[in-house]
Amino acid sequence: MIPIEPLNFWTWGIGALLLLIAEMLLPGFYLLWLGIAAALVGLLVFLWPGMPFEAQLLIFAVAAVGSIWGWRAWRDKHPEVSDQPHLNERGQHYVGKVYTLDTAIVNGSGKIRIGDTMWKVSGADLPVGTPVRVVGVDGIVMQVEQQN
Repeated sequence: MIPIEPLNFWTWGIGALLLLIAEMLLPGFYLLWLGIAAALVGLLVFLWPGMPFEAQLLIFAVAAVGSIWGWRAWRDKHPEVSDQPHLNERGQHYVGKVYTLDTAIVNGSGKIRIGDTMWKVSGADLPVGTPVRVVGVDGIVMQVEQQN
């Protein structure tokens, strides 16, 4: 059996660099934290050259999991604020606005026209031409109520 030699700081440094390069080229955000963990182990191996291989792997594993967990905890406490919070939720842009029914709401279902698009709506039965306010969106169906 070949004994496992401890990795030197160059190995960890090159590994960290490759992980950081891969982070820039690939989607996701986890390779950054693995690269930081590898750099940390490389620094510790530089300061303590005789560190056993098992200790290096253990420190890497703990640092990788800890950095990912720490990032997620920080991100949850500091959510990103967007100037367009409903960018990918097209129907949410219309909540609160008033439109005219193009198709009567019968048995809870009708249609309104917004620009050049017909939207299915749900709400109380109302005749064609009634002004309605969009009060919510459920998937692609707008929930409306009669405008007073």
